[in-house]
Amino acid sequence: MRIEYDIKLGFKDVMIRPKRSTLKSRAEVSLEREFKFLHSPFSWTGIPIIAANMDTVGTFEMAKALYKKQLFTTLHKHYSMADWNVFTSNLPEGMENYIAVSTGISKKDSEKLASIFKVNPYLKFICIDVANGYSEHFADFVKQTRDQYPDKVIIAGNVVTGEMVEELLLSGADIVKVGIGPGSVCTTRVKTGVGYPQLSAIIECADAAHGLGGQIISDGGCSVPGDIAKAFGAGADFVMLGGMLAGHTESGGEIIERQGKPYRKFYGMSSSTAMEKHVGGVAEYRASEGKTVEVPFKGDVENTLQDILGSLRSTCTYVGAKRLKELTKRTTFIRVNEQENRIYTH
Repeated sequence: MRIEYDIKLGFKDVMIRPKRSTLKSRAEVSLEREFKFLHSPFSWTGIPIIAANMDTVGTFEMAKALYKKQLFTTLHKHYSMADWNVFTSNLPEGMENYIAVSTGISKKDSEKLASIFKVNPYLKFICIDVANGYSEHFADFVKQTRDQYPDKVIIAGNVVTGEMVEELLLSGADIVKVGIGPGSVCTTRVKTGVGYPQLSAIIECADAAHGLGGQIISDGGCSVPGDIAKAFGAGADFVMLGGMLAGHTESGGEIIERQGKPYRKFYGMSSSTAMEKHVGGVAEYRASEGKTVEVPFKGDVENTLQDILGSLRSTCTYVGAKRLKELTKRTTFIRVNEQENRIYTH
């Protein structure tokens, strides 16, 4: 046993200090980024915000809505081949650059991934997703996937420490997903005592990834647009959203009415709800590590996206970043004990 005494920080522990700016308007800010990858020869241009591969967020409908604004979606892994065939039969031109096929690491998952790419070889992104990216088997699966798909962009995760980011990049990943326990419907920290405050995880993992020429995704912990700005300011290349994109017209999840008002179900992919839906229940050797909640129905996701993107442009004007790429260089975090005046918060 050992103790690290350095304090690790989450989004609520800091704010971004404003700086002098030459920008006259938020309209001058470009949120578009261009990335080249460590292994894949493909390059990508767009706004690096990603819908999480949860079946209540990473839907075909969400992907179509986000594509209109050049945002990215990791599609959940529970769609059937028939679902994929219908979706890809009328895919808008260029949309293949803004979606990833998600997979687990079982033999069945690998076979399904191969089937999807056999029918749709033009798809470019793979998201290899497990709750715990620290197993040797996971790194080996990333290597096998890289050997099988040398040109695809591989996203792999989740981890929260620099050495494992390096391990996955060297195993064949292009982008590493960072986050254990910060999600709004994740109970891993409560059930296991394991986790890492998200802001510190981003800072440390971005440093490790960028040293090797890889990228990271900050996955989880964003509850307001300011958290997204803090993630980018800390060095995240992409930011993945779950709860902030739940509850919309394009989201998955059962619609429920309570006292005349509509809600949508939103749950973690390690919750008992998800496991009962997809694998017949919680296995006797494990516990549920996710919540199931009811999110007030928010309407079309376009309105939420406008709020997020407008807020992010505003952050950039406060620190003088004309492009999103410049935000991390212009960010100084200050430690705080308070974030907002909550007297009128309902």
